[in-house]
Amino acid sequence: MLTLILAESSIEKVPPQLTKHPSVLAHARRRGKDPSRLILDRSYHHSAMRTLESQDHTQDFAKRGRPDIAFHVLLQALGSPLNREGLLKTYVHTVEDKVIEVNWSLRLPRNYDRFIGILEELYHHGSVPPGQNPLLRLRDCTLPRLFEESRASVTVAFSTTGKPATMKDACSMILGTDTPVVLIGGFAHSHFEQSTIRLANHIFSIDRESLDAWVVAGRIIYEYECGIDLPHRRLEALTKSRT
Repeated sequence: MLTLILAESSIEKVPPQLTKHPSVLAHARRRGKDPSRLILDRSYHHSAMRTLESQDHTQDFAKRGRPDIAFHVLLQALGSPLNREGLLKTYVHTVEDKVIEVNWSLRLPRNYDRFIGILEELYHHGSVPPGQNPLLRLRDCTLPRLFEESRASVTVAFSTTGKPATMKDACSMILGTDTPVVLIGGFAHSHFEQSTIRLANHIFSIDRESLDAWVVAGRIIYEYECGIDLPHRRLEALTKSRT
């Protein structure tokens, strides 16, 4: 069982100090939503975020307003054969130290606006659908706490500051262990916090350039599938079903 954590993800509601900004109000009117329930998205709220950046120099704004990254990563992860076999656990950890628990059976909508709508409902109700056995659940949880709960046998993080290695070599560090965890950054630019780096046993850089998070996710999942011979086993089952 592989655990994938999209760490320090750029997901949050629009901050209270931006709810009256013209760009946020205009977006809320188009959506028919209360501005305070919107998910911060740089595509729509760029001018509002710029005013916040000019006022607050303590925040790393490269890690804010990019929920599209989680959307693409989740499409890769949930659609993978590894997940369909029930061999993948997926979590989204946010910059605000919230964790989105993702049920492996979730069928994510292919439309980004619908995904944002689901996030808005998740932040409002705490789970989607509300009640027992949700497909998504939101809770306050630090990354160290999530690691304790996952009982990681080994943790591999991917960062441009890591040791150069092919994905196959990086994956070799987790194969053969019971509860491996892989960490991928859920932000567009910048780097992991040092507190996050300290949680990893190994940190690798798999390319001379920074790769999109969903590219890294797709590659690590496929390498892991190959390492446990999953493609061959699934094709073998298909062949048997046709004879």
